[in-house]
Amino acid sequence: MRELITLAVGQAGNQISSSFWEKVLAEHALDSNGQLLPTAIAEQTDRLNVFFSEGSAGKYVPRSINVDLEPSTGDAIKGSKLGHLFRPNNFVFGQSGAGNNFAKGYYTEGAELVEQVLDSLRQEAESCDLLQGFQLTHSLGGGSGSGLGCLLLSKLREEYPDRMLASYSVLPSPKVSETVVEPYNAVLSFHQLVETADLSFCLDNEALYEILQKTLRKKDPSYSDLNALIANVMSGITTPLRFPGQLNSDLRKLGTNMIPFPRLHFLMCGYAPLTAPGADSYQKHSVPELISQLFMPDNMMAATDPRDGKYLTVSAYFRGRNVSSRDVEEAMSAVQSKNNNFFVEWIPNAVATALCSVPAATAPVSATFIGNSTSIQELFKRTHGQFSAMFRRRAFLHWYTGEGMDEMEFTEAESNMIDLVAEYQQYQEAGFDEEEFEGEGEYAEEYAAEEYAEEEPQE
Repeated sequence: MRELITLAVGQAGNQISSSFWEKVLAEHALDSNGQLLPTAIAEQTDRLNVFFSEGSAGKYVPRSINVDLEPSTGDAIKGSKLGHLFRPNNFVFGQSGAGNNFAKGYYTEGAELVEQVLDSLRQEAESCDLLQGFQLTHSLGGGSGSGLGCLLLSKLREEYPDRMLASYSVLPSPKVSETVVEPYNAVLSFHQLVETADLSFCLDNEALYEILQKTLRKKDPSYSDLNALIANVMSGITTPLRFPGQLNSDLRKLGTNMIPFPRLHFLMCGYAPLTAPGADSYQKHSVPELISQLFMPDNMMAATDPRDGKYLTVSAYFRGRNVSSRDVEEAMSAVQSKNNNFFVEWIPNAVATALCSVPAATAPVSATFIGNSTSIQELFKRTHGQFSAMFRRRAFLHWYTGEGMDEMEFTEAESNMIDLVAEYQQYQEAGFDEEEFEGEGEYAEEYAAEEYAEEEPQE
């Protein structure tokens, strides 16, 4: 088994994680207490150990740690229908809260709690046969998710340097803003994520709201609606890890195929089918239809238009009983050849696919999209614009320096983000230099001919 440990940090991280576990339980035919339902089939139970460890009396317990700096989040989970699902030792909650302050989560309050979290993680890791890595759910706008989340990632990178670290990071948006210091927390988080995470799936509140209002026709979306959308994507991305499929994948394979340069690991996600209530009967859920939905800018869960940049790599996971691999390959290659201008020409075969015969709980046929696009720099530019407007005037800075942070850290984080945007722009504009390539080929042939001549036996 290739086990994954889930780490939910902060209020948003814990709520997203709860939605994710509800979806996973439904797909694996488990009830809310972790007991197998009588309707379970072999496909659903084959790889339960990836996300669950087996307790006594046939109970399956999620490999999950729930962390926050205030107790109310933990109380809410314990009072919900999933209250008896998680191991009690894996709830690690502080008493004071982070007050929307990255410095409190990273340096003061979070640092006091981090050893306790790492102890729980070690226990979970020791119970695994072959640990694949960790996935973290958090938001970058608050204090616990950004500060404590990034602190835990850096500790995990030290302690498990060869394991995969994936983060599902919810970016702050001015349209759905909770707090005024979100840009500070987000830029400081990106500074850490660039160095520590292997894969960062960027989810954007603004884009999620647009999908719910325009595509799914919800007039007043709640946080549980947003979390359900994120849970769909998380469930889709982890599908090849949880079920036997025609093309098995794992996080390391996904990283190897998706990340051409280690710093450019910020990925966009999409999901199909997304249809408004009542409109389902008007659409045919065929493979080409799903793929056209996947590539639509309106379906992207990051508020940026992929047409403004170029795709470095793309991955698509398909689920359903009768999905044919031939249909998928043909439709994906058709998309790539039609939209050639939106893919960088120096990465051939930039599209990877995986198939799974177990359908999702919500649709008989579904697909999940993961894209590494240079247009994601728009998110960083947007956040940096808000950051620099405040930082120029040193607004709210005393809350951070009062917790022991230095002003230089803000300057470093800002320059790191500017560098990241410049890197994305550089690779977007990089062309395929045929002359240089041909020259290299000629040189290689000459070199091989010389080597061969030297090796020829003397008569």
